Amino acid sequence: MEILLGLMGGLGLFLFGMKLMSDGLEKAAGAKMRSILEFFTKNTIRGILVGTFFTAVIQSSSAATVMTVSFVNSGLMNLYQAAGVIMGANIGTTVTSQLISFNLSALAPLFVIAGVVMYMFCKRQKIQNIGMVILGFGVLFMGMTTMSSSMSTLKTDPVVLETMSSLTNHYLAILVGIVVTAVLQSSSATVGIVLLLANQGLLDIRICFFIILGCNIGSCVSAMLASLNGKRDAKRTALIHLLFNIIGTIIIFLVLTVALEPITAFIQNISGHNPGREVANAHTLIKITEVIILAPFVKQIVHLTHYILPEKKHKNAQPKEDNYGLQFIGAKSILSPATAVFDATRELEHMGNMAVTNLQRAMNSLITLDEDEIQEVCKVEKNIDYLNHAITDYLVKLNQTTLPVDDAKSIGGLFHVANDIERIGDHAENVAEAAAMRKSQNIVFSPQAQKEMGEMLDLVIKVTAYALDMFSNNNQEHMQEILDLENQVDEMERMFQENHVQRLTRNECTPSAGMIFSDIISGLERVSDHATNIAFSLLEKDPDEMQKNATAAG
Repeated sequence: MEILLGLMGGLGLFLFGMKLMSDGLEKAAGAKMRSILEFFTKNTIRGILVGTFFTAVIQSSSAATVMTVSFVNSGLMNLYQAAGVIMGANIGTTVTSQLISFNLSALAPLFVIAGVVMYMFCKRQKIQNIGMVILGFGVLFMGMTTMSSSMSTLKTDPVVLETMSSLTNHYLAILVGIVVTAVLQSSSATVGIVLLLANQGLLDIRICFFIILGCNIGSCVSAMLASLNGKRDAKRTALIHLLFNIIGTIIIFLVLTVALEPITAFIQNISGHNPGREVANAHTLIKITEVIILAPFVKQIVHLTHYILPEKKHKNAQPKEDNYGLQFIGAKSILSPATAVFDATRELEHMGNMAVTNLQRAMNSLITLDEDEIQEVCKVEKNIDYLNHAITDYLVKLNQTTLPVDDAKSIGGLFHVANDIERIGDHAENVAEAAAMRKSQNIVFSPQAQKEMGEMLDLVIKVTAYALDMFSNNNQEHMQEILDLENQVDEMERMFQENHVQRLTRNECTPSAGMIFSDIISGLERVSDHATNIAFSLLEKDPDEMQKNATAAG
């Protein structure tokens, strides 16, 4: 019982250490990692290199593949890019076993105390996150030390020796690797245990090969579970991971069956006949060999996932012009800290485009008096209100979640953007109500009033398009132009209100038409204000301060 408790406690520390490292790195550099993955995964080779580095850093292929699934689900990368990252993740995960094999346990207490000091006594969030990583590294090795101490007594137990020596069936060894890895949700943990057993002389390197092959397949469980609620391509991404590991396992299994002894001799020679190093090197070489063999067949593997998971055919489906409802954070989304804010941003962009289109539709209905368009404006406005509530609820949940530092800072700005977009939607509904009033009361606009409303709408749509682009894509190319257009809209509103008063005094328009015109012009000016707020929502720069500086410089 004492041995079992020691093993369980050591394993718990090991898994907790890996979790601390992964969470700390994700919080410290999650947003930057996302940018690296977006930029450097344009082809398979680059994807493999990035996936290797990425997984080596966060010390978890399960976390890397789950993150990749969420990236595909969010539209950050396509299946071909994901395939490269997943292959690289399979290599990167071997770094953990390599570190364990060098037996850094003696230094573990130093890492623990350094991590605790940084995490508890430093006020800067980034230093705390780095401290969490270092603490996790130390805890991981303390867990290995605890397990190793417990296992040292097992090598004298005749029952254990007999059980371990009887594990000669290659298929059973693969099954053991699959089951243990699926339960622990970590191939690194399983390989670490195998490494310790080999160090204690309880497992022969020959059988370790096949347990490692089982770990390949067992490591797919996390990504498969994460993809269940995802979109079609998210499921295909998890399937790429599964297919890669199954095909790779079959190939390596056949090679080992044919040339087990020469391969064993080679591994032992390059590892200095150190059992722990033999397991670590075997793990690394198996993964590298799989990637070299399968990398040229990425397209075929991706096509196979399309064959296994074809697109759903909807009978009698009517084409939808509007794509109402949540697109990125609904039932088919995956809540991953690394992509959560990105998903919310894309959902707000979708909501913003819907609000702008609805404003154009409302302004058109004001002139054409088309009843269908007026009704459509009201229908879309209800959907915008729904999106506002749903996105706000999502942001509240995110605020209670551990997010990368840079992403956490932007949550407040996203709340404001949701409110600004909702207000733009309200202005569109106001215009539609004015169109209904104009139609019921047969109110006529003067040609000049129609022309002025059209001119102002064009400017407002332009500034809103630039604002949404700046918000969703961080494109600051039109930053100054947004401020200039906002000034033009303000000036235009003042001028058109004066023109409106003059037309009233000359009896060129009725009071009813003049009232609607004045409300519309004021509403468009406020839309421009909301657009400017959206543009600068995630920047630390104050648009009013920027405008004052630009005026002073001019």
